[in-house]
Amino acid sequence: MSVIKIDGNSLTIEEIVAVARRGIGVELTPSAREAIHQSHGWVEKIVDAGKPVYGINTGFGIFAEHQIPSKDSKKLSRNLILSHAVCTGEPLDDEIVRAAMLVRANTLAKGFSGVRVEVVETLLALLNKNLSPIIPSQGSLGSSGDLGPLSHMALVFTTDANDLEEESGQARYAGEIQTGKEAMARAGIGRIILGAKEGLAINNGATFSAAIAALAVDDAQTLLNACDVSLAMSLEAVKGCSAAFDERLHAARGHQGQIKVARAIRALTSGSNLIDAYGRIQDAYSLRCAPQVQGIAWETLAFVRGVIEREINAATDNPLLFDPGIAVSGGNFHGEPVGLVMDYLGIAMSEIASISERRTFRLTDGHLNADLPPMLVDRLSAAGLNSGLMMPQYTAASLVLENQTLSTPDSVHSLPTSAEQEDHNANSMTAARHTRDIIKNTAHVLAIEVYTAARALDLRLRQNPNTALGVGTQKAYGVVREKVAYQPGDAWWGPEIDQIRDLILAKMLEIPYNN
Repeated sequence: MSVIKIDGNSLTIEEIVAVARRGIGVELTPSAREAIHQSHGWVEKIVDAGKPVYGINTGFGIFAEHQIPSKDSKKLSRNLILSHAVCTGEPLDDEIVRAAMLVRANTLAKGFSGVRVEVVETLLALLNKNLSPIIPSQGSLGSSGDLGPLSHMALVFTTDANDLEEESGQARYAGEIQTGKEAMARAGIGRIILGAKEGLAINNGATFSAAIAALAVDDAQTLLNACDVSLAMSLEAVKGCSAAFDERLHAARGHQGQIKVARAIRALTSGSNLIDAYGRIQDAYSLRCAPQVQGIAWETLAFVRGVIEREINAATDNPLLFDPGIAVSGGNFHGEPVGLVMDYLGIAMSEIASISERRTFRLTDGHLNADLPPMLVDRLSAAGLNSGLMMPQYTAASLVLENQTLSTPDSVHSLPTSAEQEDHNANSMTAARHTRDIIKNTAHVLAIEVYTAARALDLRLRQNPNTALGVGTQKAYGVVREKVAYQPGDAWWGPEIDQIRDLILAKMLEIPYNN
């Protein structure tokens, strides 16, 4: 993938990841360029006609009834950006900012927003030259879209006749944080003066919410794949029962997610002589019911992906312009679709971390792990002198508890703004940020399970050198041990667990199987 071409209609989550995280270049398609030109022409006709049209020659929010003279169109757009850039908090990661710039460019490329081609080309120039505006993370209600974050973004690449450096925001370029004006000059990108409708077209829409969501969808899929692998490793390590993964059992219920997980576990553990080796009739829920828990997370992810794929290709500002130049005012900026599905995904991933931690607990409990040493110390004689993997399970438990708070839905919370004109807000960006935090925590919880299960398998292999691991489990175990070696006594486990987490996020534990 050398360059991504955007047309407003076909952007994918995978392309967002490629641009946001790998710096792939972006360009407009000819059809998008034509659509943008046409919609900008419609704006010019509306301005020339002089009739009041919301967002083009009127004020905003509660000031919608105030008509603005055509001569003040540029000032209107500039004032909108300056007055709305009031966010606070730690800066968003550059990958989020890059994803948001791409989504916004794609939105404008649909040809319903009335901007000039130069506006979209400037956004793409920032992406292609790796210039990232500094965006505070807090202050968006997700409706009327992510007004604050998008305004901070616009400060960097837009200006007015005064061209004041202190009104240009901040940006990161060539590894340094500087004013937006300086960064743009160093990158060789011209800052633009916005015209009629262009300020609102840039900052109206739940774009940062959607950008975070797109990255979250990709990460969640990575973690669900890893969770299937960690489950297989734990199942073998405790000599678990195969019956709970029987194909007939899951077909009888009919949920496609649990069918998928059970199929994955059968494939990953195929050939193992540890499965069913302990003589239990059935296992605890964290093993036996894992397909039901992890399966619905897969189905939730599929639903969330569909909503976010539509959102990143949506026209989300207000008003929108339609042939032959009719401006229609509505509420496409409202972030409710993103907020709701981020809550769904956050809940699902919180449950993934929860069931994973329970398996880690079983692996370290000498009464539950099928005759392995307590805390997986190297030998029983080493217990006491060594703590083994006692503390990694503490960390996993702490992260699971944090997730339980973070996964409390954000989209059900609303406060009115703009003198009750905006009386129901989505809270979508908070939902997206919290889900991103949940996913980050879950990645570490899964890394702890994988690390713990790998150590348990080491002990099994030492107990019986003729032990055969499942074909998929063997591959996963090999990946782990290639990265970090077994250490018999207590050691600084933390950095090694971090390495396993990085393996997971790099998709190195996505063991191929026929799914």
